[in-house]
Amino acid sequence: MFRFVSEKAVSALLTLFGASIIAFVILRAVPTNPARLIAGPFATDDVIAKIEASMGLDKPLPQQYLDYVVNFFKGDWGFSYSAGQPVLDQIAARLPASAELALYAFLFAFIGAVLVTVLVAFSRSRLLDQILRGFAFAFVGVPPFWIALVFLMIFFERLGWFPGPVGRGTPPAEIITGFYTIDYLLEGNIGGFLNALHTLALPAFALALGPMGYLIRLLRANLLDTGNEPFVTVLHSKGVAPLGIQFGHILPNAFLPTLTAGGLILAQLLGGSVLVERIFSWPGVGSLVIDGILRQDYAVVQAFIMLSAIIYIAVNLLVDVLYGVVDPRVRRS
Repeated sequence: MFRFVSEKAVSALLTLFGASIIAFVILRAVPTNPARLIAGPFATDDVIAKIEASMGLDKPLPQQYLDYVVNFFKGDWGFSYSAGQPVLDQIAARLPASAELALYAFLFAFIGAVLVTVLVAFSRSRLLDQILRGFAFAFVGVPPFWIALVFLMIFFERLGWFPGPVGRGTPPAEIITGFYTIDYLLEGNIGGFLNALHTLALPAFALALGPMGYLIRLLRANLLDTGNEPFVTVLHSKGVAPLGIQFGHILPNAFLPTLTAGGLILAQLLGGSVLVERIFSWPGVGSLVIDGILRQDYAVVQAFIMLSAIIYIAVNLLVDVLYGVVDPRVRRS
């Protein structure tokens, strides 16, 4: 087990090293001098040189990279010249909103995929199975931002069933956890809680459809494979009730790979909702990153790349280790 965990940890560190290289190169690859952006268009060369020295841009590239990595893990994620505050403070203020949106999208995707797939699989309906496969195939390849635009046009503009971009008529909750729904509940504001859920629904569903399609395909394949295992035939020969076989044996065995995939999907949602957040004016990290790109505030983009990589790598490592604990065959392979 120690060897298995060690191999996964080394792989995670190598991946993080690659992500840090990408984040580091971004600031150096853009044609615009970050020191000039901070100093302004009318700054003298002496002023720009002083800013470059304060940012460490006058040092050799290997030293710059080492300083960047060390400072990042010390909590110094750079300074946002457009906002006039540390990048870490900006991201910390917006991360709960992104996490809340990702969590609801994950719940919609995971619960929806499991319920629909199990019902269709155990109904033995060929028509329903074909419809399910078509749905899964259609939404896996559709970009979430396109779904978000369609949802906004239909359910907000045309039908008016859901509110549009945030900030239209709902008084803000007092910031306690940063999660809007939880903060409204802690205030005892049930109306605000329901409004927050209503506002979250469209962007969360837009993010959820792609992962839901993937989970449907994965769980369906696992159910079919598990249903053809020899132990199922043995259970039938022993007279075990079909429902007992399906829910007591087939589903638990088919469910484990879906759980591991679910963890990775949650990590993807945390870092992959940038455009959807922008479309719905959701005050998360995604909107902050787009503003950083448009304003050439690349310290924000750097920090986002590193944060997304750390979240995904950490979840991936945790899922691999837990999967190895539950299934010894994974450790031996």
